[in-house]
Amino acid sequence: MAKYRGGRINEEVKKSVSNIIQNEIKDPRINTLISVTKVDVTNDLKYAKVFVSILGKEEEKKLTMEVLKKSAGFIRRELAHEVKLRVTPEVSIHLDNSIEEGMHIDALIEKIKENNKDDNE
Repeated sequence: MAKYRGGRINEEVKKSVSNIIQNEIKDPRINTLISVTKVDVTNDLKYAKVFVSILGKEEEKKLTMEVLKKSAGFIRRELAHEVKLRVTPEVSIHLDNSIEEGMHIDALIEKIKENNKDDNE
């Protein structure tokens, strides 16, 4: 039962943090697409690891990550208003490259398919 509750809390925090990043943070340095891919809240609700995927150039990613890490306190305060929990977790932002890695692997598979098609002809 506790595992199910933890999953619901993770999803609720994920939706709220995504909404806060998209709509509440008014920093002009953030001009790339940011997706919240996963949130892990500890069982005692004290910490929340937020994994984000950022599409863009490498220097834009670094700048966006700096801005998001500096706005962790703001995200936590807004999260406290949106999600009613016994304790509002301390937010830490982490970069998730899984989407880009998946796109890279997909491109490699397509390249292999094209090479096999050319060899068969």
